[in-house]
Amino acid sequence: MVEGVHVSGPMHSLELLPDEEGRAVVRRDWQALRDAGLPSQLDHRGPTNAPHLTVLAAPAIDARAEAVAVEVLGPLLPLRVRAAGLVLLGARRVTVARVVDVEEPLLEAVVRVRAAVPDLPRQGWLPHVTLARRLERGDVQRAVDLLGHEDVVLTLTCLRHWDPTARTVTELARG
Repeated sequence: MVEGVHVSGPMHSLELLPDEEGRAVVRRDWQALRDAGLPSQLDHRGPTNAPHLTVLAAPAIDARAEAVAVEVLGPLLPLRVRAAGLVLLGARRVTVARVVDVEEPLLEAVVRVRAAVPDLPRQGWLPHVTLARRLERGDVQRAVDLLGHEDVVLTLTCLRHWDPTARTVTELARG
Protein backbone atom coordinates (compact mmCIF):
# COMPACT_ATOMS: atom_id res chain seq x y z
CA MET A 1 0.00 0.00 0.00
CA VAL A 2 1.36 3.39 -1.02
CA GLU A 3 -0.40 6.59 0.07
CA GLY A 4 -3.69 4.73 0.45
CA VAL A 5 -3.56 3.04 -2.97
CA HIS A 6 -3.46 -0.74 -2.80
CA VAL A 7 -1.91 -2.35 -5.85
CA SER A 8 -3.16 -5.80 -6.73
CA GLY A 9 -3.37 -7.44 -10.08
CA PRO A 10 -1.59 -6.67 -13.32
CA MET A 11 -0.48 -3.14 -14.10
CA HIS A 12 -1.02 -1.35 -17.40
CA SER A 13 1.92 0.74 -18.53
CA LEU A 14 2.86 3.52 -20.90
CA GLU A 15 6.37 2.98 -22.19
CA LEU A 16 8.91 4.72 -24.41
CA LEU A 17 11.01 2.36 -26.52
CA PRO A 18 14.39 3.02 -28.11
CA ASP A 19 15.22 2.52 -31.75
CA GLU A 20 16.90 -0.67 -32.98
CA GLU A 21 20.39 0.57 -32.07
CA GLY A 22 19.26 1.42 -28.54
CA ARG A 23 17.51 -1.94 -28.14
CA ALA A 24 20.74 -3.66 -29.21
CA VAL A 25 22.75 -1.71 -26.60
CA VAL A 26 20.38 -2.74 -23.80
CA ARG A 27 20.14 -6.33 -25.05
CA ARG A 28 23.95 -6.55 -24.91
CA ASP A 29 23.71 -5.79 -21.17
CA TRP A 30 20.96 -8.39 -20.83
CA GLN A 31 23.09 -10.96 -22.67
CA ALA A 32 26.22 -10.19 -20.61
CA LEU A 33 24.28 -10.79 -17.40
CA ARG A 34 22.83 -14.04 -18.72
CA ASP A 35 26.26 -15.22 -19.96
CA ALA A 36 27.61 -14.63 -16.44
CA GLY A 37 24.85 -16.79 -14.96
CA LEU A 38 23.08 -13.82 -13.40
CA PRO A 39 19.39 -12.87 -13.68
CA SER A 40 18.64 -10.86 -16.80
CA GLN A 41 15.63 -9.30 -18.48
CA LEU A 42 16.42 -11.77 -21.26
CA ASP A 43 14.96 -14.37 -18.89
CA HIS A 44 11.54 -12.72 -19.35
CA ARG A 45 10.19 -14.74 -22.25
CA GLY A 46 7.06 -12.70 -22.92
CA PRO A 47 6.62 -11.71 -26.58
CA THR A 48 6.29 -8.03 -25.62
CA ASN A 49 9.49 -7.94 -23.54
CA ALA A 50 11.62 -5.14 -24.96
CA PRO A 51 14.00 -2.53 -23.59
CA HIS A 52 11.89 0.43 -22.48
CA LEU A 53 11.52 3.44 -20.24
CA THR A 54 8.28 3.24 -18.25
CA VAL A 55 6.39 6.54 -18.11
CA LEU A 56 3.84 5.13 -15.66
CA ALA A 57 2.25 1.93 -14.44
CA ALA A 58 -1.32 1.88 -13.16
CA PRO A 59 -4.24 -0.51 -12.63
CA ALA A 60 -5.91 1.09 -15.69
CA ILE A 61 -5.06 3.60 -18.40
CA ASP A 62 -8.06 5.08 -20.18
CA ALA A 63 -8.42 6.67 -23.62
CA ARG A 64 -8.12 10.17 -22.16
CA ALA A 65 -4.75 9.38 -20.59
CA GLU A 66 -3.61 7.79 -23.85
CA ALA A 67 -4.66 10.95 -25.72
CA VAL A 68 -2.68 13.15 -23.32
CA ALA A 69 0.35 10.88 -23.75
CA VAL A 70 0.12 11.10 -27.54
CA GLU A 71 -0.36 14.88 -27.39
CA VAL A 72 2.61 15.65 -25.13
CA LEU A 73 5.03 12.78 -25.72
CA GLY A 74 4.43 12.09 -29.41
CA PRO A 75 5.89 15.41 -30.65
CA LEU A 76 9.09 14.80 -28.64
CA LEU A 77 9.88 11.60 -30.57
CA PRO A 78 12.51 10.79 -31.61
CA LEU A 79 14.27 11.88 -28.45
CA ARG A 80 17.85 11.19 -27.38
CA VAL A 81 18.42 10.43 -23.70
CA ARG A 82 21.45 9.38 -21.74
CA ALA A 83 21.45 6.30 -19.54
CA ALA A 84 24.01 7.42 -16.97
CA GLY A 85 25.07 4.96 -14.34
CA LEU A 86 23.43 2.08 -12.55
CA VAL A 87 20.84 1.99 -9.78
CA LEU A 88 19.90 -0.83 -7.42
CA LEU A 89 16.29 -1.05 -6.27
CA GLY A 90 14.97 -3.44 -3.64
CA ALA A 91 15.91 -5.22 -0.46
CA ARG A 92 17.16 -8.82 -0.23
CA ARG A 93 16.82 -9.25 -3.97
CA VAL A 94 17.38 -6.23 -6.16
CA THR A 95 16.56 -4.85 -9.56
CA VAL A 96 19.52 -3.52 -11.54
CA ALA A 97 18.78 -0.70 -13.97
CA ARG A 98 20.42 2.09 -15.92
CA VAL A 99 19.21 5.49 -14.69
CA VAL A 100 18.04 7.68 -17.57
CA ASP A 101 18.99 11.35 -17.46
CA VAL A 102 16.06 13.27 -18.97
CA GLU A 103 15.79 16.88 -20.03
CA GLU A 104 13.02 19.30 -19.03
CA PRO A 105 10.70 18.80 -22.05
CA LEU A 106 10.41 15.06 -21.36
CA LEU A 107 10.08 15.58 -17.62
CA GLU A 108 7.31 18.16 -18.11
CA ALA A 109 5.49 15.87 -20.57
CA VAL A 110 5.66 12.90 -18.19
CA VAL A 111 4.29 15.02 -15.34
CA ARG A 112 1.30 15.95 -17.56
CA VAL A 113 0.67 12.32 -18.54
CA ARG A 114 0.92 11.11 -14.96
CA ALA A 115 -1.55 13.83 -13.88
CA ALA A 116 -4.08 12.36 -16.35
CA VAL A 117 -4.09 8.98 -14.58
CA PRO A 118 -5.98 8.94 -11.28
CA ASP A 119 -4.76 6.94 -8.29
CA LEU A 120 -1.24 6.20 -9.45
CA PRO A 121 0.22 3.69 -7.01
CA ARG A 122 3.61 5.44 -7.15
CA GLN A 123 3.63 9.22 -7.22
CA GLY A 124 7.28 9.77 -8.13
CA TRP A 125 9.06 8.90 -11.35
CA LEU A 126 12.53 7.40 -11.53
CA PRO A 127 13.36 7.12 -15.23
CA HIS A 128 15.32 3.90 -15.80
CA VAL A 129 15.81 0.94 -18.10
CA THR A 130 15.66 -2.37 -16.23
CA LEU A 131 18.50 -4.81 -16.84
CA ALA A 132 17.78 -7.53 -14.25
CA ARG A 133 15.27 -8.37 -11.56
CA ARG A 134 15.60 -10.52 -8.45
CA LEU A 135 19.40 -10.34 -8.27
CA GLU A 136 20.77 -11.68 -4.99
CA ARG A 137 22.61 -9.04 -2.93
CA GLY A 138 25.73 -11.20 -3.00
CA ASP A 139 25.85 -10.93 -6.81
CA VAL A 140 25.50 -7.14 -7.01
CA GLN A 141 29.20 -6.32 -7.25
CA ARG A 142 29.72 -8.91 -9.98
CA ALA A 143 26.83 -7.42 -11.98
CA VAL A 144 28.12 -3.86 -11.53
CA ASP A 145 31.64 -4.88 -12.59
CA LEU A 146 30.22 -6.68 -15.61
CA LEU A 147 27.98 -3.84 -16.77
CA GLY A 148 30.50 -1.08 -16.21
CA HIS A 149 29.82 2.59 -15.67
CA GLU A 150 29.87 3.99 -19.19
CA ASP A 151 26.99 6.19 -20.29
CA VAL A 152 24.73 4.84 -22.98
CA VAL A 153 22.82 7.07 -25.40
CA LEU A 154 19.38 5.85 -26.43
CA THR A 155 17.07 7.34 -29.04
CA LEU A 156 13.45 6.91 -27.93
CA THR A 157 11.22 6.47 -30.98
CA CYS A 158 8.00 4.76 -29.88
CA LEU A 159 5.27 5.26 -27.26
CA ARG A 160 3.21 2.18 -26.43
CA HIS A 161 0.50 1.01 -24.03
CA TRP A 162 0.89 -2.44 -22.49
CA ASP A 163 -2.48 -3.91 -21.46
CA PRO A 164 -1.80 -6.97 -19.29
CA THR A 165 -5.46 -7.94 -19.10
CA ALA A 166 -5.89 -8.24 -22.86
CA ARG A 167 -2.18 -9.13 -23.21
CA THR A 168 -1.83 -6.56 -26.00
CA VAL A 169 0.57 -3.81 -26.91
CA THR A 170 -0.79 -0.78 -28.72
CA GLU A 171 1.60 1.61 -30.42
CA LEU A 172 0.37 5.12 -29.68
CA ALA A 173 3.06 7.29 -31.36
CA ARG A 174 6.24 6.90 -33.35
CA GLY A 175 8.83 9.47 -34.27
